[in-house]
Amino acid sequence: MSSHGTPIPMTAQRSGPLSGTAEVPGDKSISHRALILGALAVGETRITGLLEGQDVLDTAAAMRAFGAEVERRDGTWHVHGVGVGGFAEPETVIDCGNSGTGVRLIMGAMATSPITATFTGDASLNRRPMARVTDPLALFGARTVGRAGGRLPMTIVGAADPLPVRYATPVPSAQVKSAVLLAGLNAPGETVVIEREATRDHSERMLTGFGAEVRTEDTDEGRVITLTGRPELRPQIIAVPRDPSSAAFPVCAALITEGSDVLVPNIGLNPTRAGLFTTLREMGADLTYENEREEGGEPVADLRARFSPAMRGIDVPPERAASMIDEYPVLSVVAACAEGETRMTGVKELRVKESDRIDAMAQGLRACGVEVAEGEDWWCVTGRGAGGVPGGATVESRLDHRIAMSFLVLGLAARAPVSVDDGGPIATSFPIFEPLMTALGAHIEREAS
Repeated sequence: MSSHGTPIPMTAQRSGPLSGTAEVPGDKSISHRALILGALAVGETRITGLLEGQDVLDTAAAMRAFGAEVERRDGTWHVHGVGVGGFAEPETVIDCGNSGTGVRLIMGAMATSPITATFTGDASLNRRPMARVTDPLALFGARTVGRAGGRLPMTIVGAADPLPVRYATPVPSAQVKSAVLLAGLNAPGETVVIEREATRDHSERMLTGFGAEVRTEDTDEGRVITLTGRPELRPQIIAVPRDPSSAAFPVCAALITEGSDVLVPNIGLNPTRAGLFTTLREMGADLTYENEREEGGEPVADLRARFSPAMRGIDVPPERAASMIDEYPVLSVVAACAEGETRMTGVKELRVKESDRIDAMAQGLRACGVEVAEGEDWWCVTGRGAGGVPGGATVESRLDHRIAMSFLVLGLAARAPVSVDDGGPIATSFPIFEPLMTALGAHIEREAS
């Protein structure tokens, strides 16, 4: 069942060439951070290009609950912040819907203020582990009461006298790193995060832009990020680049749909986020970067993707996982349409996303006639070649937006239509997915009610 009510079954069928320009929404990761840091600054932050999907709207509502003024006027979001340490205690439960990023970052932002907040989410989010964030927040002095296994609903009592923390992340996770850095804003002295594998660095970039002192160095023990606590954050004017995770769907659809030529402009190519595009090019995809430039401290380019019938499977290096963890589902769809095996390792994080994404994709691909092998930390897709996937299945989306979109992309190139039982969760991250893909020439339909 959709987190938004009645399930929305959707079907995609083999389409003619996709063509045109795909104007995808703003980057979700940057949108969350812009709202939170705007709420912690003193003065008005203005944000254009904000992703207006439900995940980000839930974060905007949370910032209002903590005392910031957040409103949208004439397409621009205006955030009047309360300053570091200025969050008020919310009067209601903070409902983060489907967003693991939103809830974990907000927990970090409030954990070092002397306030109490209760967090919940939809059925999918309430199954996801939160101890990976609450454990380091406890080192600052925050206290947590939640369900068994560290799951939502959960109440956090913020630290009245927070301590600075030095923390080595046990798994590569930008959410964990960011939660600790946000908590460190209201702690005295220096808070240090050590990453064995580098993850997306939007938080470090944006914190610096807002005026925080952040140092990053690569050492023998990994990447060491040091934040000096209790800065006065300065309000900013932020233009959110477009989301590479959303761009993945029209790009991959073009690569596997015969005759396609699609331009996806203004895509953020931060090297900690662009692993999918590197992987696709290694597979032989006709994917080019045009008009490369820098905007707001982030590398940006226009992506042109053309039908690529000669793609071959590869071994995706495990050290690349952090830079493309959300894109493995749609990569597995491309792998199904390539020749040979695509092996993906170092990906156990996929097991604790909105769904167990390895299991969800493996089950769905097998139902569509594709051979998949899997283990706890790896999976392997044996491709059927361009136009060779039988399709013809109805797949469970498991309240996971990326599972739903990935199988709808597969349906555009499969021999028989592919359906998902519920496309409703797509609205959490890519609310214009259906009309955007239809405008390119994709045959995607909702089941008549």
